[in-house]
Amino acid sequence: MLVSSYQVRSFQLSDYVAVTCLLESVLTEECYEETMEAFARQLSWDSELVLVAEQEGEIVGIIVGTIDNHNGYYYRIAVESEHQRRGIGQSLIESLRQRFIGRKVRRILVTVDVHNEVVLPVYEKAGYQAADFSRAPHRLSIVNG
Repeated sequence: MLVSSYQVRSFQLSDYVAVTCLLESVLTEECYEETMEAFARQLSWDSELVLVAEQEGEIVGIIVGTIDNHNGYYYRIAVESEHQRRGIGQSLIESLRQRFIGRKVRRILVTVDVHNEVVLPVYEKAGYQAADFSRAPHRLSIVNG
């Protein structure tokens, strides 16, 4: 079932508390800590690559991307449990893909770490394949600092 009453838009500072709560409720504690550090760095560098899905004034999903060495990377995606399997993740991925294309990145990759192996099928459904999954030892600037 697809939800039609949500919108994907750029992150706004007023979303911070809601996004923090969403990430805390969806991610493991270790993943949450890593994600919040990367999230803060990305916001300070390029907040246009952080998108949220909003439904009736409530933040129900987020995707964090970054550009590193002229490549676009999906870093983290999270959708509230009760809103999963409704197309929100696909919309977030596609919206960020459009931003990457607009920035003329060389390649779009999905960052794979121990925390997001479980969501790889979401990216596969969006058309990404094993060759698009970055498991390389190269750590993104937003993670590495």
